[in-house]
Amino acid sequence: MRNNLLLIFSTALFITACGNNAGEKKPTETKDTTSSTATPAANATSDKALELIGSNDCTACHSIRKGQGPNTGPAYEDVAAKYSPAPDSTVNRIMKKIITGGNGVWGSNMMTPHPALKEDDVRTMVNYILSLKKS
Repeated sequence: MRNNLLLIFSTALFITACGNNAGEKKPTETKDTTSSTATPAANATSDKALELIGSNDCTACHSIRKGQGPNTGPAYEDVAAKYSPAPDSTVNRIMKKIITGGNGVWGSNMMTPHPALKEDDVRTMVNYILSLKKS
């Protein structure tokens, strides 16, 4: 059920990100966390990360799972598989890539820089993405 909720939520975020008119803010959907076995703190962190991902332009290039949405950038589960478990230096390196942009890690596509994002928000997103590693 959680996978279905993530699929629905990420699809809604993608549609919202692609369908917004300039200057018009649309409310984002939140996922139901009442049936999850994760702790409330983990749910709140995941919710915050998904909110940040949805309110920025992340879903224009990335999806949770490969084949689920756009394929310009790697799916978050692929990032988690490559880097998890990640020491702080890896988290910091991924955060820097998000903030400053760049290319060459996942092919020739350019990662758009996001200099206006707060480091704490980027860390929340990165930690969530890395938590998606399949066991």
